[in-house]
This record gives sequence, structure tokens and C-alpha cells, in this order.
Amino acid sequence: MLGGSIYIALIRFAISLAGTVILFSLMNEPRYGRRKTVISYACFGAAVVAGACVWYAVDWESCVRMAAFVMYLCFAVFSIFMSSDPIFLSLYKLALTFYLLAVFLIAGIEVSILFFDRNVWADIVTRVVLIGFMAYFIDRKIKSAIRGFSSYVENELDQFSLAVMIVSILFGIGFILNPNIRGQTPYRLFQIIINFFLTGALQLLVFRLYQHIGREKEFQKENQLMQMNHRLLERNMELLEKSADSGRRIRHDVRHHNAVIAEFVRRGQNQELLQYLQEYNRQTDEGGERVLCDNTAVNNLLSSYTEKAEKEQIRVVMDVELDRNLTIPNIDLVTILANAYENAIYGCMEVRRQSRERECSIYLMIRRKKNKLVMYCSNTCRLETEIKNGQPRPEATGGVGVLSIIKTAEKFDGEYDFKNDNGLFIFRLVMNIPQQESA
Repeated sequence: MLGGSIYIALIRFAISLAGTVILFSLMNEPRYGRRKTVISYACFGAAVVAGACVWYAVDWESCVRMAAFVMYLCFAVFSIFMSSDPIFLSLYKLALTFYLLAVFLIAGIEVSILFFDRNVWADIVTRVVLIGFMAYFIDRKIKSAIRGFSSYVENELDQFSLAVMIVSILFGIGFILNPNIRGQTPYRLFQIIINFFLTGALQLLVFRLYQHIGREKEFQKENQLMQMNHRLLERNMELLEKSADSGRRIRHDVRHHNAVIAEFVRRGQNQELLQYLQEYNRQTDEGGERVLCDNTAVNNLLSSYTEKAEKEQIRVVMDVELDRNLTIPNIDLVTILANAYENAIYGCMEVRRQSRERECSIYLMIRRKKNKLVMYCSNTCRLETEIKNGQPRPEATGGVGVLSIIKTAEKFDGEYDFKNDNGLFIFRLVMNIPQQESA
């Protein structure tokens, strides 16, 4: 601390706290709107700076030793309240802000001592310049990366590792800001530089680590979508092959039917012809395509997967009511249904491999209720199937599908859950149906 009058202390306290608020706000997701956030931070800052100035006037020595830590501790508690981020994510951002705070505090003091004979205005100007540079760099270069990184940390957070990292950073900066080390020696400057380098390197290492983990998860999601598309293409190919076979069979049969009808007409056997046509119509109705709902895409998908389930001797019960004019795009609807149904079949097949005695079944319910789409799917599963962080482990679903379901459901503000009810795996989903745009 370079000393100075109470007015100089007021300016330095205000600049340091304002810089801390600005740097943290650039990285943080606020809980409230901009106006309320600005007013809250302004009132908080005024109260803290006023208290620090009173402390400076009453007991200069203790204020010099503890003011930075106490002010930052108050700021940390208040900012956690103002942030919408989870607590550990807020702590990480606070540790990064504390590191930047230490940089402009120490840099201002060292520049003033080394080059301007302890001039307090040199310290103040250096702080302002550094805060402006940091804010510009964060806003222009890394704000989007940090906020994207925040989502990675939130989803992939190893709380123990993050806690160790935060404590390490705080200890390192605490050593740098230690007011009891007063000697201005080359060795002291070397210690400061090394500590800043190590704590900065630790920040960068954690940033890169979680960014890599998050990107790997994104790649896994994309890979799952590709696998899902591959499976859907296979199902479509099966349907096309069945349609082509059915068309060839129909054309072949029609020639025979025409020949029989022509023979009845040639002989004048009208009664026998009517009986033949009635029998033909009855066989045609029995062998017709299965109709599960009015939505063509969903009907074809469910028919294909139901046939696959029945081949695996899995009992299927359906309660599906969907009309043609559903405003949810078919690709999104098929993404959810295909993955849910295939995962249910996979779960039943795993049970069958484990025990031939258990009966395997799938129950699927899809309904439209006003502007909501409601889906319920249950299937026999292994008793040891685990749910972690609200999602089944990959080995319970064959490693694919769940992330695709979640990603698609979230597009429509969907709410979902998965659970294992004593050997019955249950998936529930409620999501909004977009309003049809008027012409």
C-alpha cells in the first residue's frame, strides 16, 4: 500500500471494486435484469467503499493488511447471490476474477514503486489502464468462450478437482498480496512473477481441460445423431424393400385374379364371381398394412419397430393418438420416438440374455393434450440398471439415444425424466407443441 489521504484511498477502493465488478460481470450470467443488476451492484459498491474508507481513517495499518481480502470476500458473497450460475461455477469465476484483481493491484503498486517513486496517481492510472485492457480483451476475445466453457463446467463438473484448483489459486494470490513482505528486492519481484505465472497457468489448464471435455461430449452427441440417422435410414430401407416386394406380389397376383374374373364372366357365373370377390376383399383387409395412428411418419416408424420387437418375442402394447397436422417437425418427432423405442427394445433384449424366465414387454403411450405432447414409454429392464444425474448410463441403452432425446426435447421446452422402478424402466416426456403460424 502506498498510503495517501482518505480521498486517494476512496478513489483506489472505488476503482478496484468497480474493476472487479466489471470483470466478473463480463463472465457471469446474472440472475436479474440489467437495470436491477446495475442498481444492486452500485448500492453494494457504495456501501463497501464507504465502509473501507471509514476503516482506513480509523485504523490505517489493519486496513492496509486486510482491506483487499475483506472487500473481495463481501463481493464474493454478494455476487454469488446475484449470479444465476451454480455455486461451484460461480466460485470458479470468482477465483478467476480474484486472479485478475491481484494482477492490476500488484501491477499498479509495482509500477508506481519501480518507475514513479511511489506516486499514488501512477498506481491509480495503471489500475485503470489494466482494468480497461482486461475488460476489452474479455469482451472482444474470450467472453463467448468463457460462457460456453461455463456450460461445459456445469455439465461435466468434477467438484473435488475444481475445489482443489480454487484453493490453490487463492493460496497463490494470497501469498502475492501478503502485506508482511515489505522488502522490494529482485528476488521478491521474481516470486511475484512466478506466482502469477503458475496461478495463470493453472487457470489456463483447467479452462482447456473442461473445454476439451465439453467438446468431446459435443462430438459424442453428434456421433449419436449420426448413428441414429443411420439406423433410421436402415429402417426406411427395410420399409422400401417391403413396399417393393409388396408391389411385385400385388402385380403378380393381379394377373391371376384378372384371369379368374375373366373366366367367371366368360362362363356367366355371376354368383361365384361375387363370392370370389368377397373372399378376395376379406384377405386383402387381413393382410393390409398395420395402422397405429393417423400420422404417417410415426405410423411407419412404430410399425417397423413393433415388428422388430415381436420378432424378439417382446410383447408390445400401444396407446397412440396423433393426427396428421401436428406442428412438431417429423424429424424431431421421429428422433425422440425412434430412440425411445429402440432403447426399450435393447433393454428387453438385455433382460432376455440375463434370464429367459422373465417376460419382456413394452408399453408406449403418445397423446396430444391441448398444446402439449405427452409421451410415456416403459419396458422391462435389468434390476441393476442405474440412473446417474437423471439419465440412464450408456450401457443401459446401448450407448446411444438418450442425449438425442434430451437435445430434441429441449428445443420444445420439454420436461422429461428417466427412472428404474424395480425392473421397469420408465421414460416420461411432456413438451410444447408449436403454435401454427397463421397465413
